[in-house]
Amino acid sequence: MVTVIENWLLKPEFAEQALELMQEMDDIVGPNAHDDSGWCEHGRFYQLQSRPAEVWMMYTWRSREAHEVFIKKEEELLTEFYERYCARPRQIVYFTELPVDVEALADRAADSPRG
Repeated sequence: MVTVIENWLLKPEFAEQALELMQEMDDIVGPNAHDDSGWCEHGRFYQLQSRPAEVWMMYTWRSREAHEVFIKKEEELLTEFYERYCARPRQIVYFTELPVDVEALADRAADSPRG
């Protein structure tokens, strides 16, 4: 499993409409994503407070390879959306989650002479 993070940069004049535009984008690409065998969960959207025209989207996918194949189809669907609302096409980065046991870390900190 891979965590996918998309960085969307809206044109500045559309920053106040970020919620509506991200919903519109999801309406364009969501149905195909939900039907794909690589889909694992709905995306979560985050608007930067310091740069409101910038939106980050995060979700998991079965594998990077499967996502890279899938995303090529999405790009074709998003051409008009990019041209109308975005300063550039989205940028995509992939992350592997590290299985850190935060409870074990808390236990060790409590047992530490400094804790």
